[in-house]
Amino acid sequence: MADSPFRLPRTWWQAAQDAPRETIRLDLEATFYFTHLIMVFKSPRPAAMVLERSQDFGETWKPYKYFAANCSATFGLEDDVTQRGAICTSRYSSPFPCTGGEVIFRALSPPYAAEDPYSAEAQAQLKITNLRVRLLERQGCPCLPASPAPQPPPSLHYAIYDFIVKGSCFCNGHADHCIPVAGFKPIKASGVLHVVHGKCMCKHNTAGSHCQHCAPLYNDQPWQAADGKTGAPKECQSCKCNGHADTCHFDMDAWLASGNRSGGVCDNCQHNTEGQHCQRCKLGFYRDLRKPFSAPDACKSCSCHPMGSAVLPLGPRTFCDPSTGDCPCKPGVAGPRCDQCLPGYWGFGVFHNLHSCFLSTSKIWASGTSDSDVTWHNEAPPFQAVLNESEPTWGWEDEQGFSALRHSGKCECKEQVLGNPKVFCGMKYTYVIKTKILSAHDKGSHAEVSVKIKKVLKSTKLKILRGKRTLYPESWTNRGCTCPILNPGLEYLVAGHEDVRTGRLIVNMKSFVHQWKSALGRKVLEILKRDC
Repeated sequence: MADSPFRLPRTWWQAAQDAPRETIRLDLEATFYFTHLIMVFKSPRPAAMVLERSQDFGETWKPYKYFAANCSATFGLEDDVTQRGAICTSRYSSPFPCTGGEVIFRALSPPYAAEDPYSAEAQAQLKITNLRVRLLERQGCPCLPASPAPQPPPSLHYAIYDFIVKGSCFCNGHADHCIPVAGFKPIKASGVLHVVHGKCMCKHNTAGSHCQHCAPLYNDQPWQAADGKTGAPKECQSCKCNGHADTCHFDMDAWLASGNRSGGVCDNCQHNTEGQHCQRCKLGFYRDLRKPFSAPDACKSCSCHPMGSAVLPLGPRTFCDPSTGDCPCKPGVAGPRCDQCLPGYWGFGVFHNLHSCFLSTSKIWASGTSDSDVTWHNEAPPFQAVLNESEPTWGWEDEQGFSALRHSGKCECKEQVLGNPKVFCGMKYTYVIKTKILSAHDKGSHAEVSVKIKKVLKSTKLKILRGKRTLYPESWTNRGCTCPILNPGLEYLVAGHEDVRTGRLIVNMKSFVHQWKSALGRKVLEILKRDC
């Protein structure tokens, strides 16, 4: 039964004489796709049998098909001869022919037909790790040759010429051929010429024994099986890690935030980089513009002088500008590394405990450092956004960064002016609120400003209530600032536009943002009621 039906067609397997029941079981080395079974009997076909499959290496079994001369009497089931799609059939249980009778089963015959062989429905029907046939009831051949002498009754037994299973290794449409799984030991037997193994040789940037997930650096989109209906491969897409990571993982939150365009998050960014795509230098490092950002040494360590550089008020460390390497200097100190005095100042490094420079004319000692005391050295070129066009040079975090949130004096933003009421109404603002700025954060793909709304002067389609809410700025300057300027702790009158699709309150250069004054609030409310 296990040799070639073409080279050795007349060999057969036979059960023990008078064995009332028998089981034939096929154990596979891995999960396979099963499509057809063809059995050719030497004996009369059984009066009752069951074809079953397991998808968990024999732990549990489910029936594919029941075969019986009388389905209702034997199994209590309907017959698919009279009821289409029934799980039992009488088509292959007749004793005729007495030899050479066939039993044929197609795994995707109705009602299990599927257009896409890689769909979840098709997989539930086709995947197997084991296949077994339980022969339950023998039957003899009713046509016996006439003989003048009495003959002993023929012995009943099951005998099978061929047991042919058709299928393929299970690769989700991402492989052309398969190799043996680990630990497979081939069986040497005559007639065994070709063996289909179960470990897929994956294509389309997929991996796994069945190509069931994406390769380590190709998780920018959700894994999908190939489309068996259209032939589309649905390849896994590479993550954008700028050459600074070896693996990445798919993150659903990042995927949704990007509008279902990119969900890959790089793992363990190397070479002193950080971010979802390893797209910026870590704090304490700056971008070397002489090298491509994909170079392993593109991020250089800051070299700020420990005495002349200022500790920013957001943390205990000194950080340089990540795009130029320039350091924040104490009053009177200059140079990219803050290691020399400005003209008119003296004393840097003269004494062991000297932390700044004297003003030579008045001998005023600069002690302590505040936001207004930090000086970026005079020769520094203008900041340029060189890391990523979609991100500010500085990240917005409460604990770090140099932005309008903490250093508004360094930012230059063009503000809307409240002049002609017609101009204000012509901007068609969809919300106007009085709000207090709480904090701001860089989310990688966008920025968020946490606020507490104290008064709603106008809302259009979105329901705006007093209390905590998030504003979404759209504008940054090349100094790492946010425009319009929103300083934490202060109250503002903000007029902007609603994004009804996302439910967001947008702030951009067209928005009207001014520090709150009661007179300003009354004037805007009057314009809204009278002119708009």
